[in-house]
Amino acid sequence: MRTIKTKAESKKTPIEQHDTAAWANIEYLKPVSQVSVPSETEAFNAKEWVDSNQK
Repeated sequence: MRTIKTKAESKKTPIEQHDTAAWANIEYLKPVSQVSVPSETEAFNAKEWVDSNQK
């Protein structure tokens, strides 16, 4: 008999790597909203990546 896996069980390994994302290296959190703000270097690297991967 075939067992039915739930959606959570079938996705054990992440598809994307978030190690190099701009929000991975947080410079500080905004006090009220708790929004993470990346460092200027990370924002620059993210912009370079976007500009180089335009279609």
